[in-house]
Amino acid sequence: MSSLLEILHKEVVPAEGCTEPIAVAYAVSLAAELLKEEITSIRLQLSGNIIKNAMGVGIPGTGQTGLPIAAALGAVVGRSHKELEILSNLTPAELKQANALLDRGLLEVELKDTPEKLYIEAKVYSRNHLATAIIAGEHTHIEFLALDGEKITPPKSKADCGKPGRADSGYAGSVDRIFEFINTVPFGDLSFLLEGARMNKAISDEGLRGNYGLQVGKKMSQQSAVNLFGNDVASRIIAATAAASDARMDGSAMPVMTTAGSGNQGIACTLPVIALAELLGKDEEKLARALALSNLVTVHIKHYIGRLSPLCGSGIAGGVGANSGIIYLMGGSLAQIKHGIQNTIASLSGMICDGAKSTCALKISTSTNAAIQAATLAMNNIAPTTKDGVIFEEVEDTIRNMERLVQEGLADTDTAILNIMLSKGGAV
Repeated sequence: MSSLLEILHKEVVPAEGCTEPIAVAYAVSLAAELLKEEITSIRLQLSGNIIKNAMGVGIPGTGQTGLPIAAALGAVVGRSHKELEILSNLTPAELKQANALLDRGLLEVELKDTPEKLYIEAKVYSRNHLATAIIAGEHTHIEFLALDGEKITPPKSKADCGKPGRADSGYAGSVDRIFEFINTVPFGDLSFLLEGARMNKAISDEGLRGNYGLQVGKKMSQQSAVNLFGNDVASRIIAATAAASDARMDGSAMPVMTTAGSGNQGIACTLPVIALAELLGKDEEKLARALALSNLVTVHIKHYIGRLSPLCGSGIAGGVGANSGIIYLMGGSLAQIKHGIQNTIASLSGMICDGAKSTCALKISTSTNAAIQAATLAMNNIAPTTKDGVIFEEVEDTIRNMERLVQEGLADTDTAILNIMLSKGGAV
């Protein structure tokens, strides 16, 4: 079992662009780098969740959306060592080369019938050779790499350092254990989280300045006759958080510090904490400990609902994580943090994921509002009871109910969502 500090280092990593299409670019790049000849075709076999989360999202530095341009860029950039930052410093020449590859009709995308929610199989052909790369389970976990059928030892990745999100990982996390850790770990061990805070604050500021996506955060922050939100603490926190998602989903080339494989989850669980700490004048140590709490609670929830899921991880897991960090910054106790988790799950447990796209900012603004509302109740020692829906007396039992909801209640939801999205045509 990895220590909680190891889990933080593994699960809180930078990425540029939405992690699903970027993971596709990474897989294609791994395979393409094995070939020494001109590429003649690329065949992708992807799980439904990968297709769902890659169809409508902007790809940084391209002005384009979706899987095709991400895959084509993976074939030409040749820098798989950068993993989820593979498209950083993209050049106009690389973009032109990738679009030329697409214009030649070399890319084929198929839906893979697999129980694995996160599955990317990239086969890249040249005249005389075939290179294959399979990413599965986690966005940078290389399951298989081969040239002409001969298996190749893949490069080491952070994804190889234990897998808290996998069923066979021996995961034994709990809110009690997380709370003890964040209060006792030396501040110096958590200081790396402050770089992530600066990164996510920067893209939030960019979202508030620019006209990205639906401009959820920007329009919330602007005082006008058509804006019913005031300039209160809650509105400022929600606007700052939504603005980062606005920018990211619309293809901003700025990096984001991800949580549990998702930039939007990273945004959702950190920016409310960052914004509140700034408004309350908290020091860097208090912020770092609050960020450790929010990130680890998000990872904890994600262990049960899955790496990719029919439930919105950014909204539910990120919202619960943000709620915990908010309560911590307000001086709340462990019991009040548990109340907050119960309150947030009671509010957000039905939020579905219909892919990565501009409206993710709407879901994140909703979850941030719910987190603030839930924290307010928790600080007043108010929480739902066992009479209320999916809530059990013990917070860990309530969290585990999210796994039951996914596996038993929403087994066909992903398929229905994907079919609705594909019915619009021109998706991949």
